[in-house]
Amino acid sequence: MIEENISQPLGIVVSGSLERGLEVRLDSSALVEDVVVGRYVTIEGQKRRFFGMITDISLGVTDQQLTYNPPDASDPFLNEVLAGTATYGSVHVLPMLTIGGDVASLIEGPQPVKTVPGHFSRVNLASDRDMELVFGEEDDNRFFIGNPLDMETRLCLDLVELVKRSNGIFGKSGTGKTFLTRILLIGMLQKSNAVNLIFDMHNEYGWEGSSEGSGRKVKALKQLFPDKVAVFTLDEENSRNRKVSTDFVVKIGYDEIEPEDMVLLKQTLNLTEPAVEAVYQLRRRFGKDWLQKTLDLGDSDEIPEGLNVHESTLKNLQRGLSTIGRLPFIKAHAPVDAVRTILEYLDKGMNVVLEFGRYRDITAYVLVANMLARRIYARYQERMERSMGEDIAQPNPLVITIEEAHKFLNPEVASRTIFGTIAREMRKYNVTLLVIDQRPSGIDEEVMSQLGTKITCLLDNDRDIDSVLAGVSGRSELRAVLSKLAPKQQALVFGHAVPMPVPIRTREYGSAESYKEFGSIKELSKEDIEELFD
Repeated sequence: MIEENISQPLGIVVSGSLERGLEVRLDSSALVEDVVVGRYVTIEGQKRRFFGMITDISLGVTDQQLTYNPPDASDPFLNEVLAGTATYGSVHVLPMLTIGGDVASLIEGPQPVKTVPGHFSRVNLASDRDMELVFGEEDDNRFFIGNPLDMETRLCLDLVELVKRSNGIFGKSGTGKTFLTRILLIGMLQKSNAVNLIFDMHNEYGWEGSSEGSGRKVKALKQLFPDKVAVFTLDEENSRNRKVSTDFVVKIGYDEIEPEDMVLLKQTLNLTEPAVEAVYQLRRRFGKDWLQKTLDLGDSDEIPEGLNVHESTLKNLQRGLSTIGRLPFIKAHAPVDAVRTILEYLDKGMNVVLEFGRYRDITAYVLVANMLARRIYARYQERMERSMGEDIAQPNPLVITIEEAHKFLNPEVASRTIFGTIAREMRKYNVTLLVIDQRPSGIDEEVMSQLGTKITCLLDNDRDIDSVLAGVSGRSELRAVLSKLAPKQQALVFGHAVPMPVPIRTREYGSAESYKEFGSIKELSKEDIEELFD
């Protein structure tokens, strides 16, 4: 347990409202430069204690003449005389919770704020004990993800609550989304009863990844938790060259690809709308072998009898299907059912990472992720309905992790894809999403509104910021906090898994000591660890 520290006085409330927040005048002893946006404070009201976040810092004067005729800045005595009297600092505080001080808070814990403290209420910087009271301590359900800005308190997420809904990790390129995702996946693996299916586009989560910026290699899930993680691959040769220990090589059969899989590929394959619609006709005409037989039509000018498809439409579709056919992991018939194999591992409590090897083209990623996820979700739906009807055990809760999420969840296709369905149904069949993206504005608004918890690194596009914060209380204040995040290893966390928004410095990942802290190698000696991670 973190030791309780003494609250540091900051100032007093001088004005404000519940909607716009509070203005706090700093004490003369409080140095403005030591106060930062994103720091937490407590406010001592007459009947209750309030907990809030600093969202802005400003300077003020009691006499406007000082702004027109500034005093001699080189005179320290004059500056000291003016400080706190003629000149002062103030901060804007957004109150979010009440903690202690009233019966409801004492019995039920921190409560959403519904009023404001009175004039001249004392404001203090939040202590470590205050943070623990609000966010909880690390335990069987809570996982340490980082530290609040300028504090050493261990901030924890409730992982059991987290996996009950779909969630998102956002941030522009290079801000540490991959590191955050690894940390969160480890937390799910340790603190929840959910299993993960990770579509690993860049080979970062299974065996070995890279440290953003330095290029240094870091350990991934299979190396840290070999008994809980299985690595599947689409590219056996690439895995072998990288010396990755794989558990299964995935092959996709022509006969496994269905018209629903082609909807998402419209843009990446430059298909026309008539070409996408033609797929359904071809599937009805040729059955499961529709793709192979469509390609076999070759350059024939004759359209098969009974097909209402224009020649140019057919040519457009064949060009797109040829791109799929050239993918090396696509075969006429898959030797082993990949979906059944994945489900067998998930049923054993194993987390599955599917690496794409060299096949990082968006066409390959969208095709495989959508096809496998759709079929796995259908199996989960059948099993959940059966478990409810026959009173048998439910399958393990499943979290599906996808990168480049806007490709699956943009407004044009979200309502027609399995990922949009999963996001909207909110774990109806024990399946949720973890979406990772650097362009959240490209994701459908309805899907964004269904994400339970969002972890957002720095974003510099106004549309992306608006998309992430849509519908959040205190949106304008949080926007200011988000814009002030450091370019790396800082994030704003808000939503279902935390009682209030919190900017954090993410915990360390990549050193021998950090691997040991994750708890996967506690039994090793210091010398063993140094040798393992040399």
